[in-house]
Amino acid sequence: MRTPTSTYRLQITSDLTLDRAAGLVDYLHDLGADWVYLSPILRAVDGSDHGYDVASPAEIDPVRGGAAGLKALSDAAHARGMGVLVDIVPNHQGVAVPRQNPWWWSLLAEGRDSRYAKAFDVEWEAGGGKVLIPVLGDGDGELEQLRVEDGTLRYYDNVYPLAEGTWAEGDDPKDVHARQHYELINWRRGDTELNYRRFFTVATLAGVRVEDPEVFDESHAEIRRWIDEGLVDGLRIDHPDGLRDPKAYLEQLKELTGGAYVVVEKILEPGERLPRDWATQGTTGYDALGVVDRLLTDPAGEYALTSLDARLRGGEPVEWDELIHGTKRAMADGALRAEVLRLARAVPADAGLGHEEAADAIAEVLANFPVYRSYLPEGAEHLRTALDAARARRPELAGALATLGRLLGADAADDAELGELARRFQQTSGMVMAKGVEDTAFYRFTRLTSLTEVGGDPSHFAVAPAEAHAELARRAAEEPLAMTALSTHDTKRSEAVRARITVLAEAAEQWAGVVGTVKRLAERAGVLVGDGPLVNLVLQALVGAWPVEQDRITDYALKAAREAGNSTAWVDGDTGFEERLTRFVDLVLHDPEMRAVVEGFAEHVTAAGWANGLSAKLVQLTMPGVPDVYQGSELWAASLVDPDNRRPVDFAQRAEMLQRLDSSVTGSAQGTPAVGPDAAAKLLLTSRALRLRRDHPGLFTGYTPLAASGPLAEHVFAFDRGGAVAVATRLPLGLAAAGGFAAETLDLPTGDWEDVLTRRPHTGAVALADLLADYPVALLRRKDS
Repeated sequence: MRTPTSTYRLQITSDLTLDRAAGLVDYLHDLGADWVYLSPILRAVDGSDHGYDVASPAEIDPVRGGAAGLKALSDAAHARGMGVLVDIVPNHQGVAVPRQNPWWWSLLAEGRDSRYAKAFDVEWEAGGGKVLIPVLGDGDGELEQLRVEDGTLRYYDNVYPLAEGTWAEGDDPKDVHARQHYELINWRRGDTELNYRRFFTVATLAGVRVEDPEVFDESHAEIRRWIDEGLVDGLRIDHPDGLRDPKAYLEQLKELTGGAYVVVEKILEPGERLPRDWATQGTTGYDALGVVDRLLTDPAGEYALTSLDARLRGGEPVEWDELIHGTKRAMADGALRAEVLRLARAVPADAGLGHEEAADAIAEVLANFPVYRSYLPEGAEHLRTALDAARARRPELAGALATLGRLLGADAADDAELGELARRFQQTSGMVMAKGVEDTAFYRFTRLTSLTEVGGDPSHFAVAPAEAHAELARRAAEEPLAMTALSTHDTKRSEAVRARITVLAEAAEQWAGVVGTVKRLAERAGVLVGDGPLVNLVLQALVGAWPVEQDRITDYALKAAREAGNSTAWVDGDTGFEERLTRFVDLVLHDPEMRAVVEGFAEHVTAAGWANGLSAKLVQLTMPGVPDVYQGSELWAASLVDPDNRRPVDFAQRAEMLQRLDSSVTGSAQGTPAVGPDAAAKLLLTSRALRLRRDHPGLFTGYTPLAASGPLAEHVFAFDRGGAVAVATRLPLGLAAAGGFAAETLDLPTGDWEDVLTRRPHTGAVALADLLADYPVALLRRKDS
């Protein structure tokens, strides 16, 4: 099996096509990247900027470069000795435009007789033998808008097929509609009545039954061609938790690829481990991200930031577990009610549970589920934990929960004992977790927003160096080929933004003053936002991304407010609140007093944030695993949540800067300041670390913690990978306040060493003041290696 030493993620779009990406290979190789890592490239719904709404698995998207584009990119990468990793989406397909999806069009036209009927996870009986499509607008006369045109049924711009023999010229369109294998219903009914599995709450992404061998074969035929023709060397699997049997799927994929490198986009809660018998090299790295960020977070700031959060909520502190129970239960009762009702219908008639009681008990178990899902019998302890917690909260449901425990497989000895309810429940729990936690609670729990990141638990505030060393050593022993990440297309804030927000834990009292002052100034100006936690979130985003364009931060603030759902919402939102929020952002950016407060604090934490950013990057690039660099993040890319983090990248600028670094006398970031987000230091660090890993993999085969000595030793985190030593600064604001390193030393392993960033030699007990004189990080290579 060919494996990467690193990857570089590219978002392939109609602008950055595969052909154009082929032209970036030289730059990526010069940067030090080992493999090119591509976002989904199968044909997506027209206009998709991300590719996860695959409309046809049979071909590479023509607007993304088509088959010729992949061949060009693959040839360019392989000519440079680089591999190609592609993101694939087995769980769902895009059905927003039925005519663009041949499988879905066939299903709607032919119903259960379609050869693709088994491809989609439809509960026909629940829809009266039809697929329910929630697309009609509000009002009683929406069906009057139907028309038959060119042999299709149309509702405004939506086009649907007509079953053979179900219409004739002059027929009333409403009667024609009634004869179809689908029924168009009001859009609001989807969350309670939808009868096909979807991706989370998105009705335009229909779940695919890849557990069926024929469906797997047809949906992976093009992917098989990539492997067979040597175009692609590895795969990244999107959302395996949505699959009926992820383990079996990965086994099929292993057979299809001949055992190629495969990683899974699996969200692990703190302490959770990937099932050991899965045919995968590991996750895509959100778990690594959480450890790195918390290593750089000052635990001393927790109390002050918690106190601020409580004051902003009216004096009442929020308990994370209580918060997420409420948000998950709200999802189970609201946006994901259709999925809960489908589970309730799967309860056997002889179980002795009424439908409503079963739905209530199922929703409560989902709200208490501690991880994304179980893979029974693997993870049965999580199910039992959820059942116990549900029983404690709702003792009146004890009998129903006892029955459900048996039906859900809490005591199943093997997979063969699992019934339909148990299998489908496992596909559903992750939906509730993702929507209730990541897409709601993360926008409500705003104490320190650098910790509200995918796969993280923001109530877990910081990681001590000893804990981090233990985790990195474990990864070296158990998951040496799992990916590590700091920024992705899904992170809610880029690594650069989080690095500066992390400094708030070192300046918690000052930050409380900033928030209080800005709120008072806004109120004096007549703008009462009213939602204190949201104000805190928006101000943290402003500081983290400063300076930031008004339209970007306004869009972010509105999205955050709607996701939080406290003061407005995506559906039936509060326009008055959104106007006040927009006005608040405008004031912060343009009112001289308010801007001075925020800008002054941003400048105060800029140098420390820059140090955090370099330290996080060094640890991620050199720790055990396969580091991924998200497009553009080799410089200081201060991006917010999607779609902001998918903006085009200026690769020409990066290539030119890298060339200047390489042609300088010392190879260091000459001519650039030692502080500040515009420094070339991050590009220097990224390129030197990636090159060292690629060109000298033998230096990265072990893991040994290194301890500094001296009064400020806690401000350093260092380790030896077996010939490559990484040294990173921690808590830089406190370090500066203490006067910087003076008496502190680091004992290097035996041998003569050279810092690849500065080209300076070091040996023995090195003074940290000398080692970190130019940058807050050092990357040393043993000279005889």
